[in-house]
Amino acid sequence: MVTKVRPVTPNPQLGKEFYPMWKPTNQPQTPAQPAVPERPNMPTPSAPVMTSADPVAPRPVATTTADQATIGKSLVIKGEVSGSESLYIDGRVEGSINLAGNRVTIGRNGVVAANINAREIVVLGKVRGNLTASDRVDIRSDGSLTGDVIAARISIEDGAFFKGGIDIRKGGQPQQQKANGEDKSIPAAEPATVGARA
Repeated sequence: MVTKVRPVTPNPQLGKEFYPMWKPTNQPQTPAQPAVPERPNMPTPSAPVMTSADPVAPRPVATTTADQATIGKSLVIKGEVSGSESLYIDGRVEGSINLAGNRVTIGRNGVVAANINAREIVVLGKVRGNLTASDRVDIRSDGSLTGDVIAARISIEDGAFFKGGIDIRKGGQPQQQKANGEDKSIPAAEPATVGARA
């Protein structure tokens, strides 16, 4: 088998000749220069130069899915959970969860006996406690919630279990109480039961 090798012109900036990547296997290899790791010859700058491939680039401020903590299936937490990042719960949590401004997701294996305060709450597992969300509460088809909800928006899928009261409030609206303890800004939450499961 005969393979033609086309000549490669040298790169004047690097001062080296480059050879084609694939060489025929039946021809001896005779390099023009000894084997040296190929590094481009760069002039030494007198001042530091920042490049876009700098490994110490600042992280973006926006929260991504990578900025989410996870409580795994085998973990059991009793007490108060608070912080400034989103949380995915697939284990057991008893006590209180306060992650204002972040998202709390109770996974399919998650069992929570706690009051939850967050920006967004998604229920895929079982929750027993009151939920307060500045944005929305989402109860998915396999989710179960026993407790009251205070949120700007709520979504309950077919097949989900919900027993408790719903109080819809515009974002950031504080609860206003009369002297006798009645809520004067919004009527009292009405108990609701959605989708009974055995």
